[in-house]
Parts: sequence; structure tokens; C-alpha cells
Amino acid sequence: MTNQSSQYPHWHGTTILTVRKGGKVVIAGDGQVSLGQTVIKGNARKVRTIGKGNVIAGFAGATADAFTLLERLDAKLEQYPEQLMRACVDLAKDWRTDRYLRRLEAMMIVADKVNTLVLTGTGDVLEPEHHIMGIGSGGNYALAAARALFETDMDAETVARKAMAIAADICVYTNDSLIVEQLDAEQR
Repeated sequence: MTNQSSQYPHWHGTTILTVRKGGKVVIAGDGQVSLGQTVIKGNARKVRTIGKGNVIAGFAGATADAFTLLERLDAKLEQYPEQLMRACVDLAKDWRTDRYLRRLEAMMIVADKVNTLVLTGTGDVLEPEHHIMGIGSGGNYALAAARALFETDMDAETVARKAMAIAADICVYTNDSLIVEQLDAEQR
């Protein structure tokens, strides 16, 4: 008996980066979706606003899975308005315990004016260290670049754009077609 997933080329792609600096929080994502060694789409929108426009989210992983999670998070935000942390913890609990959700293969970075969080299918709700986090195939490259640029006088969006450009130069599953969403944030 063969493993069904080995019959199909593996989907790759996505670099999502968040930077919180100078009263702003930014999430940037590239647009490349690859199937095996082929670029299927170069301008996918993996970063968007949710809730009532007061939360931004970026996702990495299987697209249908990510959309399912975004819809579930949106419903949790409706249930717990202005409580991103509570909504994310509740979603992570469901994600880990629900038989259907457990099979979803995606990660998300979400942010509001106060919190930046990374959500995973293992039930993790993590607050990034140093107000910067990267996920996806080029996430570590973007994270390293953003950490190096963070102490400069660049604003959050400029740091994110430059770090994503560096990741796109290194990771073959990341391109320079960026979607950037930004919110005003509380100083920390």
C-alpha cells in the first residue's frame, strides 16, 4: 500500500513575517505558491485583515486549510470581540482536539494593536520574542534579516520589506510579490 501523499508533488511556498516597532505592527507575505519545482502562482494573497479590520493575519501551509482556520478565527473573534489572545487560545484548543481540524496543515501569524501571536496545529499560541516572527519556507531567513535590521532607524514596514527581499533572494519558494498589512499598535 502506498502513501497517498507521496503520489503528488509536495506544495511549497510562503514566507510570512511580522514586525512590531514604533507604534506599528506589520505582517508581510510573499505571493509565491509552488508545486514541486514549478511556480503555480506568483501573486497569492496570504496576508489579510480579519475581524472588524482590527486584526491582521498571515498564513503558511495548505491554502484550503489556512482559509478554514481564518474563518474559524474570525468566528472566535466575533465570540470574543477585542480579545485576540482568548480567541486564539480557544481556536488552538479546537485545532488540537477536533478530529477534522487536527488534520489541517497550516500555521498563522496574527496581530492586533496589543498582541502578536503565532498559532500552530500542535496547540501552540506563541508570542514572538523581540516583536519579530517569521514562518513558512523562508521564515527563518526573513526573521534573521529583520532581527538584524530592527535596531536601525527604519520603521516596521521598511524592516519587513527589506527582510522579505532578503528571504526572496535566498529561498527558492519565496518571491518578491509582497502583500503588506499594517495596524497602529500600542508601544511596548
